[in-house]
Amino acid sequence: MSTTQTCIELPFVSYGESMPRLLDELGAAALLADQETILIKPNLVNTSPPPVTTPVACCAAIAAYLRRCSDAEIIIGEGCGAPEYDTDHVFEQLGYRELAESMDITLLDLNHAPMIEVKRNDCSLFPSMQLPEIAFESFIISVPVLKAHSLAAISGTLKNMLGLPPPAVYQRGGHWKKSAFHQHMHESITELNRYVTPDLTLLDGRVGLAEHHLGGAECDPPVSMLVGGTDARAVDRRASELLGLDWRHIPHLQA
Repeated sequence: MSTTQTCIELPFVSYGESMPRLLDELGAAALLADQETILIKPNLVNTSPPPVTTPVACCAAIAAYLRRCSDAEIIIGEGCGAPEYDTDHVFEQLGYRELAESMDITLLDLNHAPMIEVKRNDCSLFPSMQLPEIAFESFIISVPVLKAHSLAAISGTLKNMLGLPPPAVYQRGGHWKKSAFHQHMHESITELNRYVTPDLTLLDGRVGLAEHHLGGAECDPPVSMLVGGTDARAVDRRASELLGLDWRHIPHLQA
């Protein structure tokens, strides 16, 4: 086990064994006990199976832990980036519908959730943004998978927040639903996380994608780690190291 003040990693044994242990090490029960709404945000960019997307078994282990320590409403929310279908189709194909029904969890397509406009003076690309209201009313648990990314270098928890903005506003001049962020990816990730960032990250590094976020070579050997923390940037910095990347060369991790 490796531990820093805001980031903890544990060897992966199984989701049922390793995830509760990680949450315990993070002191999650105390963080979650008084929450009214908890939004679990996996990475479900499309219908590809893990490790491109967050395994439903991973979120099931998290939800089971939440049920033991909190009376909060549990919502699993995502806004997929694939242009061919809505997020509900992704939920269905990857087993999230079955999980939600079995554990009384709400599924929410963040691409079509009620939005609010928020503004910040320290954001030059996006001085105002339309974002799901639920993101500002919930304790956000981000559950990304460990992946390299063609535009962002790493697809970690900070980039996982790109599932929040609505395609009706942010699909501009590109094929993917969040294409407005692609031209200035690092700056976009930085500014989005000024508006809303995870309260807790539980990163699935069971396998790892070494080259690309939508497929390609898996890490060999598998990374076989879970990484968690309340500091999203610290988790992503450690995740980049697990992929053999230097986070000092990744602009959105330098800030």
